[in-house]
Amino acid sequence: MACAFGIAALAACSNESDAPAATTAAPTTSTGSVANAEPGPAPQLVETTIAELQAALVAGDTTCRNIVRGYLNRIETYDESSGINAITVVNANALNRADEIDAALAAGENMPELFCAPLLVKDNYDTADMVTTGGSAALQNSIPPDDAFMIRKLREAGAIVLAKTNMAEWALSPRQSISSSFGRTANAYDVNHVPAGSSGGTASGVAASLGVAGMGSDTGNSIRGPSSHLALFGIRSTLGLTSRDGVIPLSFDRDIAGPMTRTVEDGARLFNVIADYDPSDPLTVPNRREDNYLDFLNADGLEGKRLGVLRVLVDQDGADPEIKEIFARTLGELEAAGAEIVDPFAITDFEALSDAIPFCPRFRYDVAQYFATLENPPLTDVNEVLETGQIADATRGSFSFYAAAPLDIPPDEWETPCPTWPNNPERNQLLQNAMAAMDAAQVDAIIFPTWSNPPAHIDRGAEEYAGDNNQLLAPDAGLPAVTIPMGFWQDRLPVGLQFVGRPYAEGTLIELAYAYEQATQHRRPPAGFQELN
Repeated sequence: MACAFGIAALAACSNESDAPAATTAAPTTSTGSVANAEPGPAPQLVETTIAELQAALVAGDTTCRNIVRGYLNRIETYDESSGINAITVVNANALNRADEIDAALAAGENMPELFCAPLLVKDNYDTADMVTTGGSAALQNSIPPDDAFMIRKLREAGAIVLAKTNMAEWALSPRQSISSSFGRTANAYDVNHVPAGSSGGTASGVAASLGVAGMGSDTGNSIRGPSSHLALFGIRSTLGLTSRDGVIPLSFDRDIAGPMTRTVEDGARLFNVIADYDPSDPLTVPNRREDNYLDFLNADGLEGKRLGVLRVLVDQDGADPEIKEIFARTLGELEAAGAEIVDPFAITDFEALSDAIPFCPRFRYDVAQYFATLENPPLTDVNEVLETGQIADATRGSFSFYAAAPLDIPPDEWETPCPTWPNNPERNQLLQNAMAAMDAAQVDAIIFPTWSNPPAHIDRGAEEYAGDNNQLLAPDAGLPAVTIPMGFWQDRLPVGLQFVGRPYAEGTLIELAYAYEQATQHRRPPAGFQELN
């Protein structure tokens, strides 16, 4: 269960968390001045960061209640009226949690590293105090018995779950974010375009500053794609470094959960808390996280780094010419920041292995394992939604493929076995070939456009689906990857740059992304979501 948020309990939560304390911001307070301070003006929330909010709190310039109320006002003002439809449910306890944090600050408690960070959380993370629908109307009243591992860690670190966000139903679509529980989410930069899927609600909500940061999940695309389409930093960790416990699965040995943020620093702050071994997730590996991922926030981090351009994911048929031009300019920016570009870079048998690696349709089995964790599951077999009609029309086609496998037989034991990673020979061969290629070329990371095409029009999300470079390499080989803004297509729709690294090299990827972000400052907020004060 989530840690309690009483005055003393906040300090206890900080002591219980085994993630290291932040080295910048998230300061320790020993003065009671906050208790006597006037609340001050409403805080500025557009494009603000966790560190900036915390600095204002410690200075007594605002209160956590003001911050949370400010974000709730932004949700009420902008989410529906703008047409983005990013938010599903707000947390009725958010203001109470904010009051408890204010009381702890006034009492001079030692504050945990994410205190008063209001987060937008994808609606497939279990939250014991809110419904978790996974985008399905069949789960619209399902409240889990406890928090997902990552939610527990975030709450222990002082973060506030502000609201849940819309998603593609059952996380089935990388193309768009349509659920039977809450409808369609649009791109905050232009509501006539998709935010990609399946974490589209988190992406548009964070881009529009409806929360300070957010959490998504990524089976093949769903953190990196929406982050690319919304000018965010998104991170998919090494398979094995982070827990998926309490996140509704799509494919157990490909799923990853993690941060989606407007700045690399905020992404590193969240990642510093959630990256940890979890015995409840049998794929996690102990003792592989860095001591402190904030140590990799190095503005000179590109200096001397070698980056391999995976040309097969740059020059493929149908790639948008302008995005190719933006990527070419990006190579110059990387070189100007001190990187050495290895172009072209190739992985032996990359295309043949990628074609040979099947996507195991284990969804029905994996979701049944999730249902077993609920006290009163509304379903025991996800296929029941076909009988009840509780499924969006946009989901039906992909659902038929994903849910066709056996319900109660583990994939490794099927008549044609579907070996669970890390016991999958084709995926292991791709990993081996990728590492051999990186070693031979002495590259620190592999780079390519996150998507080679702009976001599809919202009324043609399936028909115009093109350019998704996320489904290959990282999820197949279990490698870590990040995306960072590299510009705007037609000066209006965001375009992302992807870095893929060696296993457990998240620190290096954070360093590269941070250095590129600081050198270029490509991100800009979407129009129409200005400050309310």
